[in-house]
Amino acid sequence: MRTAIRTCPLCEATCGLRLTLDDDRVVRVEGDPEDVLSHGYLCPKGARIGEVHADPDRLTRPRVRRDGQLVETDWNDAFDEVARRLAPIVAEHGPDSVGVYLGNPNVHNLAGQLYVRPLVKALRTRNVFSASSVDQLPKHLSCGALFGDPLAIPVPDVDRTDLLVVLGGNPRVSNGSLWTAPDLPGRLNALQRRGGRLVVVDPRRTRTAARADRHLAIRPGADAYLLAALAHTLFDEGLADPGAHLRGHLDGLERVPERLAGFTPEAVSAHCGIEAAEIRTLARELAAADRACVYGRLGTTTVRHGSVASWLVDVLNVLTGNLDRPGGAMFPQPAHHRFPRRPFTAGRWRSRVRGLPEVIGELPVATLADEIETPGAGRIRALLVVAGNPVLSTPDGGRLDAALASLDLVVAVDPHVTATARHADVVLPPPSLLERSHYDLAFTGFAIRNVANYSPVTVAPPEGHLDEWQILLALAAVALGQRPPLDLAAADAFVARALAEQLVADPTARVLERDAEAVLGHVGDRQGPERLLDLLLRAGPYGDGFGSHPDGLTLAALEEQPHGVDLGELRPRIPDVLATASGRIELLPELLAPGIAALEAELDVTPAEGLVLVGRRHLRTNNSWSHNVPGLRGAGLCTLQVHPEDAARHRLTDGGEARVRSRVGEVVATVEVTDELRPGVVSLPHGFGHDLDGVELSVARAAPGVNSNLLSDSHDLDVLTGTAVLNGIPVEVGPADGVATAEPAEATVAGAGDRADLTSTV
Repeated sequence: MRTAIRTCPLCEATCGLRLTLDDDRVVRVEGDPEDVLSHGYLCPKGARIGEVHADPDRLTRPRVRRDGQLVETDWNDAFDEVARRLAPIVAEHGPDSVGVYLGNPNVHNLAGQLYVRPLVKALRTRNVFSASSVDQLPKHLSCGALFGDPLAIPVPDVDRTDLLVVLGGNPRVSNGSLWTAPDLPGRLNALQRRGGRLVVVDPRRTRTAARADRHLAIRPGADAYLLAALAHTLFDEGLADPGAHLRGHLDGLERVPERLAGFTPEAVSAHCGIEAAEIRTLARELAAADRACVYGRLGTTTVRHGSVASWLVDVLNVLTGNLDRPGGAMFPQPAHHRFPRRPFTAGRWRSRVRGLPEVIGELPVATLADEIETPGAGRIRALLVVAGNPVLSTPDGGRLDAALASLDLVVAVDPHVTATARHADVVLPPPSLLERSHYDLAFTGFAIRNVANYSPVTVAPPEGHLDEWQILLALAAVALGQRPPLDLAAADAFVARALAEQLVADPTARVLERDAEAVLGHVGDRQGPERLLDLLLRAGPYGDGFGSHPDGLTLAALEEQPHGVDLGELRPRIPDVLATASGRIELLPELLAPGIAALEAELDVTPAEGLVLVGRRHLRTNNSWSHNVPGLRGAGLCTLQVHPEDAARHRLTDGGEARVRSRVGEVVATVEVTDELRPGVVSLPHGFGHDLDGVELSVARAAPGVNSNLLSDSHDLDVLTGTAVLNGIPVEVGPADGVATAEPAEATVAGAGDRADLTSTV
């Protein structure tokens, strides 16, 4: 028996784990009580990490399609197949004929964070899509516009706040989203024990809402109206006060009251389903609290006005003086170096077919099927999917499923044959999450405390198995025209030298000698992610500066501290964190003007009647990742939740089957009658639907559930980013054996018009 300490990579909480192993078999999982951030907390997902590793359906050798079947082969043959088929496509149709889809696991993965970018650069395509445009792109856009950096996303300082307002999030289940805070249930309990208050705004009485001091059951998709009315009330009642620490760093504050003049509590009440008096009360409470924070998550971003809602969350934190102060919304400072950003912009290029805008270097995945199906120059003919399952996780999944079958080449970097990977011509399986090292480059940027944790490899991968960084480098080499055998060591050295040259050229990096060779000499004979990580840590704000700060952080120092290094509580970071052209917080950025105008234009539109669909999250699931783990497949997770009044009205019974139909598709799901939703709202979880032919997930196929994204409309989008509406989808619901009698209602008149054109909003 042996013990290993590592950080859990299964969600954003990044909890520390203590693993007991018998040879390479995990026999016990406990929370690490000495972890500097999680202090022993463990959720059901982390407790099953041994099952994730031991999944018998996990691929350990590459596969290539021969005579219609995916058959095992060796690595050289797999990469040769990619090279043989990719080169003529690019030669004839250009680099934009190749699309890339990057799934959510890439941000939970050190190799994905460090080596995806060289791969995309090697491909030279603008057709890059990711899971960000399914759930969080509006927040990146709004923070980019406000602060100049799309990754400068302030997080609730939950351990020091007195009032926390949560919109569209369920942190007792998610443990945070764009908010790394292990044991959020315990932290929320502590907030209330010390006399603080929790207000939850959500159409469902979630676990978080059920334990809140107040629950406001908002109409789905109406968060921007509520937030605008809260801001309006602060101005109208003379309660807006950014505080001395912000006042000198604001641009546009004086123009905001006029821009929000129409959003009175009375004007928005019908849209929100919340009484005007409730709105005014909440605004006054935010203004009166010593330390308060407004936090908005998935329910606020996967809607038509997600970008404006995201903007208004931070506007409220500014107006109440709670941005960048303890107990408010603060900016973490991760240990690794982050290169300074140019002032943010979006729409630098647009999608070929629908003219949807680029944001943070990617296009909305809602238009991926268009780019595959529509003939003409720039049509996507080959797709590389890295750690993603877009057939189940992106809008109008049935249409995308059919489109993938028409491609000339599909390459999947995936440990399983999923609903998406079953279309692949080549499947390249990465090692298991215990067979690779780990460091959270992404989530330390959203953590409630500045920490750094490194986990070495826990279980040695099978002999000859490539690490994920080697797979990505090999694909980059193939994209540059090389054929196996590939010199991956040379490719890795090239990437490392490029990073070193960037560091010595960056005056904000901690670097003693501005010489790339000298910098590389400090990291010795490390290779792969460890070499790049060591460079970034040494150049970071706590680093040793390659000699300038001898007691500073290095990867070697982290290796000696398996429970992590505590770098201190969150501290104010304005103005240093700002990257706008003015060097100030752009409180009313021009980039958001079309979105604000669209929201205002709908003020006089009566909200449509009829049912709308929202998603939901379960503590035991993590998108579609975990559905093949027996210990995480709780019975009956994929049900259609319906309010009792709606069940009676639509002739539905608890445990019966319902047919759910939207403008683009339909599913049949088991009904769960519950008063946890407001009337008029039904709910399905996402990530299910594993029963498609060719899926090799034995546990998931036994209880496949239904794919909620068969109902999501790829033409119903956030006004500014093109993120698909996943919360508030108009649907018709009836008994599975019944006959549909009417089309699903449109969300609003303006929303219907938007489906025709979304080409000039950014």
